Amino acid sequence: MDLQAGDVFGRYELVSWLGRGGMAETWHAQLVGDAGVTKPVLIKKVLPEYANDEAFISMFISEARISATLSHGNVAQVFDFGRVEGEYFLAMEFVDGQPLHRVLKRALRSDLGRMPIPIAVFIAMEMCRGLHYAHTRTDGSGRPLGIVHRDISPDNVLLGYEGQVKIVDFGIAKAQLIRGISTEPGVVKGKFHFFSPEQARGEGVDARTDVWSTGVVLYELLCGKLPVEGPPAVVLSRVGNGEIPSPATLRPDLPKELNDIVMKALTPDRQRRFDSSHAFGDALTAFLYANFPRFSSMSLAHLLRVLFKEDLAQLGREPSVPGSFLEDLKAWSKPAAPARPVTPPAPPPVLQRQPRPVRPSNPTATAMPAPRVPAPAPAPPKPLRTGLGVGALLAVAAGLVFLWRHQTATQPVEEPPPQPMATLEPPSEPAPTPVAEVAPPPAAPSNEIMELRQQIQALVDEKNYDVALVKAQLCIKLDPTFPDCERYLGFLYAELGDATLSEEHYKAYVKLAAEGDPARARVMEGLGKSGDAG
Repeated sequence: MDLQAGDVFGRYELVSWLGRGGMAETWHAQLVGDAGVTKPVLIKKVLPEYANDEAFISMFISEARISATLSHGNVAQVFDFGRVEGEYFLAMEFVDGQPLHRVLKRALRSDLGRMPIPIAVFIAMEMCRGLHYAHTRTDGSGRPLGIVHRDISPDNVLLGYEGQVKIVDFGIAKAQLIRGISTEPGVVKGKFHFFSPEQARGEGVDARTDVWSTGVVLYELLCGKLPVEGPPAVVLSRVGNGEIPSPATLRPDLPKELNDIVMKALTPDRQRRFDSSHAFGDALTAFLYANFPRFSSMSLAHLLRVLFKEDLAQLGREPSVPGSFLEDLKAWSKPAAPARPVTPPAPPPVLQRQPRPVRPSNPTATAMPAPRVPAPAPAPPKPLRTGLGVGALLAVAAGLVFLWRHQTATQPVEEPPPQPMATLEPPSEPAPTPVAEVAPPPAAPSNEIMELRQQIQALVDEKNYDVALVKAQLCIKLDPTFPDCERYLGFLYAELGDATLSEEHYKAYVKLAAEGDPARARVMEGLGKSGDAG
């Protein structure tokens, strides 16, 4: 049926047409009750050409069944479902605001140039709250429904002019108790730019898939672009391999804590990802209010009123924006992050002279990268604030750079040339001395592993640590018993500022490497300084 504003659609009166998607159109409408009482709603109606599409109608009914059970401040609620003249529709909560994708585009075109950090974090934090609620829903017997949205993107997040953040469109959600909907592993749905690695591979998904997609949304809000772009085949391949560049490479003013949070949400191995949207949201909450203690939902409301001032004026609405917010907005638009300096300080002389500083680490020091110093001694990796001590990791990373770069050691006992990581020769080759410096692993590494190790070494030499990290993660997947995979990961996570993961992989390397390996001795020495050699 052809509709226009003012028409009656079932129990509803259509107010204005909002838009049309691939298979449905949306209307702002109102439910007219007794005594002239009205309630604003959003009508989502299946387009006539899809009224007989059984697969789509099943999906649409699935959305209605799932969404009707959800009642949370960060999920748009469904009020009604039915058919009018043979056309299915949903009547759901009307959010007076804008979809997130439109807000992001407006921010990128504005004087801001990008989304302010606290606004982006708040939006993702609220998304996590709504998703965790859906993920943990149970039926009347207390059994988990197993709801996973699977289509989180800026298109499916609505922002209200009063500061609300609402998730919509659970149409392709997977719920264990919803029958007749094809959501088995291998069925690819959703928007491919936001697919998790397991989703891109066509595997089964769980709540951590929504953690990944929320991380992609946050990445795009912070950087103004997606972590991986291109045609579907390219995107799915890179995402499936975990080839995600750090957001700090695109936005250097990003505080290290926030960069680490985003990268943990985008960890290819879902076992190492945030285990729930609740955990992801808690990390964002801690960051937000530690760095922006005055922030509230009204900050989001005020930003929308600034970005859509002309649109609101055309509707005869001119909501006020306090001067204090405009001052905050100006401060947020500065290139430097409030809690972290952008330019790292010059390394102290002692770090330039000594590859293994012995001074205790300062737990409150900023975790920013220090530039490398040319030979004879390489500069240390980024100082770390938790886990393994700063001095210990500096010693480990500096020593390993010597080993990897074909350099003659200044301490002949600990660093005699040649070293296996420098030459990248297969460990199965005979050692030059009766006691092998690098013993072969239990099984000789495959040609694929050796080729991958060469690629990693080349990337390390180029200081292309983000891509090297992805390759090292692939290395450990191919052969979890190959020590060099763990050693590279320990080094790379130290360079990229993740103390916890760096220490974990260095300890794993110690367990796998041969006792005569000089690199192992250096790692052992560094771990010993932390009081735990694993």
